[in-house]
Amino acid sequence: MKTETIIDITQELFSCRVFPGDSSPKKEELQRIAEGGSCNLTAFSMCAHNGTHVDAPFHFIENGKTIDEMGLIPYVGRCYVARHDGDVTGPDAQDILARAHEADADQRILIAGNATVTADAARAFAEAGILLYGNESQTVGPIAAPAEVHRILLGANVTLLEGIVLTAVEEGVYFLSAAPLNLGGCDGAPCRAFLISL
Repeated sequence: MKTETIIDITQELFSCRVFPGDSSPKKEELQRIAEGGSCNLTAFSMCAHNGTHVDAPFHFIENGKTIDEMGLIPYVGRCYVARHDGDVTGPDAQDILARAHEADADQRILIAGNATVTADAARAFAEAGILLYGNESQTVGPIAAPAEVHRILLGANVTLLEGIVLTAVEEGVYFLSAAPLNLGGCDGAPCRAFLISL
């Protein structure tokens, strides 16, 4: 009998990478047992796009869906992990989609490596009707100018999973769980993302 392996692909929040210009997560110790408190109690503040998080269409599309309007289907299910370094071109995206389709896992695409999605690749993913695209960078598209790629994907209701950790993940098919916190009216939300080997 095959044993399932759970692979955590989430950054630890308080030591996470932060997109340039975004505020960093902060925690405050409200009570500590060691200091006479009745319990240990922590408060925290953060940007919705810190660490491992998802972007809803409303992040770049004025009338786009917010996190609470997205439902859970995009974030939970079979996914295909591809490895790529450098720019992901239109033909690269088509090749990844073909491999994912052959593996019956073409609705959720994750790219491991130092990859940057180009506008042509974004159009290929959007036209294919995928539900979710994820990468290891804190943003989709070029870090200095991510807006175009975001608008292409989010405009097609492709939700984005950013800041995942795929260093030790082999290419192939997995079951993904990356459900975000249900933040009403928000453009993004943190999530605890993990893969289960199939």
